[in-house]
Amino acid sequence: MAYKPIGFVLGWTSGTVAGMAFQKTWKVIRHEDDAPDALDRDRRWGEILLAAAIQGAIFAVVRSAVDRAGAKAIERSTGTWPVPDKGGRD
Repeated sequence: MAYKPIGFVLGWTSGTVAGMAFQKTWKVIRHEDDAPDALDRDRRWGEILLAAAIQGAIFAVVRSAVDRAGAKAIERSTGTWPVPDKGGRD
């Protein structure tokens, strides 16, 4: 139960970090400041789906890394794993 507020902060932080990482990655890949949005009329399907795939992959990796680091920190400081069962968040 004590991990819930920490998990919330870590989730918010990971989302922010992932968003920044995606923006930088998109700028390197396409040399554009803004990634296409699904409702952007002037973008092709391929651009939109590529951006979504990259964004999803980055988000999943950053979220997993931050969650794992947070859980390991809790385990080191308390001696117990923060989640009692083997199941994850999803």
